[in-house]
Amino acid sequence: MAQNPKPRSIIESLGEEIVRIITPVSICMFLVVILVSILNNSESSSASFTSIATIAYTEDSSDSFWDKFEGALLNSLVFVAVVTVVTFVLVLLFYLRCTSFLKYYMGFSAFLVLGLMGGEIALFLNQYFRIPVDCFTFLLVLFNFTVVGVLAVFMSKMAIFVTQGYLVVIGMLVAYWFTLLPEWTTWMLLVAMSLYDLAAVLLPGGPLRLLVELAMARDEDIPALVYEARPVLANDLSPRENVIPRRLWREPRNVDSGINENLNSGSSVNPSGTAVSRLESNQNESRIVNAVSGQGSRGISELTAPLIEHRINVQMHLAQQAVETENLVLEGIGLGSSGAIKLGLGDFIFYSVLVGRAAMYDFMTVYACYLAIIAGLGITLVLLAFYQKALPALPVSVLLGVLFYLLTRLLLEAFVVQCSVNLIMF
Repeated sequence: MAQNPKPRSIIESLGEEIVRIITPVSICMFLVVILVSILNNSESSSASFTSIATIAYTEDSSDSFWDKFEGALLNSLVFVAVVTVVTFVLVLLFYLRCTSFLKYYMGFSAFLVLGLMGGEIALFLNQYFRIPVDCFTFLLVLFNFTVVGVLAVFMSKMAIFVTQGYLVVIGMLVAYWFTLLPEWTTWMLLVAMSLYDLAAVLLPGGPLRLLVELAMARDEDIPALVYEARPVLANDLSPRENVIPRRLWREPRNVDSGINENLNSGSSVNPSGTAVSRLESNQNESRIVNAVSGQGSRGISELTAPLIEHRINVQMHLAQQAVETENLVLEGIGLGSSGAIKLGLGDFIFYSVLVGRAAMYDFMTVYACYLAIIAGLGITLVLLAFYQKALPALPVSVLLGVLFYLLTRLLLEAFVVQCSVNLIMF
C-alpha cells in the first residue's frame, strides 16, 4: 500500500521558517546588548525601579547568599502568580467575546511602551551622545513614532516589515527595562517563567492552552503581541482558491480524487436505474463538451451552462471543506492562518533579557548565551515539526542559556584567562 512521501529532511521543510524566526530574535538581542553596553556605565543604569517583580523583596549587596536566593524566589513566584491571573482574565474576556476591548487594551499597552519606555531610553541616549534637539521636536517625533507603531501593530494593515520592525522594537524596550532588575531576581525570574511557559502550554488546564484551543475552535486570531515569520499572500490566489494556503508538515490527502469520487457517487444513487443514469450522464457530458467548444446550439448551451457552473461550485465547495478539515487538525502546531510560524513577543523579551544580563558581565558569556538560545530555538522548531502542535518556546532556550552562562562564567572564563596569561592562547 502506497504511503505519502515525507520530507527528505527537517531543514528542507523548516529552513525558511528557522531563518525568518532567528533573524528578528537575533536583531532584538543585539539591540538590547548595545543598549546595555552603552547605558550600563551611565547614570541610568544605576537607577532601579519598583515593579511587580521586586514587590516582595528588594535585593541588597550586603545580603547573604541564602537571603538573595530566598528573596529572588519569592519575587519570581509573585510575578508568575500575577501573570497567571492576568492570563486567565484574558482567557475569560476572550471567551466572552470582548475582542474589541482586548485589542484596544493591547494598543494602549503598546502606546505606553513606545511612548514612555521608548521616550525615556531615547532621553538616556540623547544625554549620552549629546545630540542637540529641542523638546518640541523630540516630543513630535516621539508621538509620531508611537502612533505609527500602535497603528502598525494593531489598528490597521501596513507593510509586513513595518509591523515586524515595531514588534522587535517593543520587545527590545521591554527587555532593556527587565535588565534593570536585580541580578538574582532576573535569573530566578527567567527560570520561573520558563517553567510557567511549559505548564501553561502543555497542561490540559493551562491558560495559554485554553486560549489557543478557544481561538482554534472559533477560527479567530488572539489579540496579542505575536510575531509572524512570513506574510499572508492572500492576493496572489486565483478565484478558485478562496482558501488561504497553509504550510503542512505532512503531505495532504489527494483532494481531487475525493472530489471525483463524491461526484461519481452522486450519479449512481439509485442502483435500479444504473443503465439509464449512465446514458443520461453520457448525453450530458456530450452536451457540456459541445457547449464549451461552441459547437452546440444556443438552447443547448443555455441548458448546459448551469450544469457547468454547478459542477464548478460543487468542486470548489468540496475542496474548501477538505482543506478546512485538514486545517482544523493542523491548526495547533504553532502556525498561523498563512502557514507562518508565530512566536510570542514574550519569548523575544526573555531571550533578550538573558543576553542583556550576560552583557553586564562579559562578552564571552554573551556569545555563549546567544548560541545556546539559538540552538534551543532550533530544537523547539524541530520538535514543532515532529509533534505538530503548539509548543512553549522558552524552556529549552532559556534553560540552555542559563546553563551556558554558568559554565562560561565559572569554568570557561577561568580557563581562557589562564591560557591568555601563560601565552597559550591570545
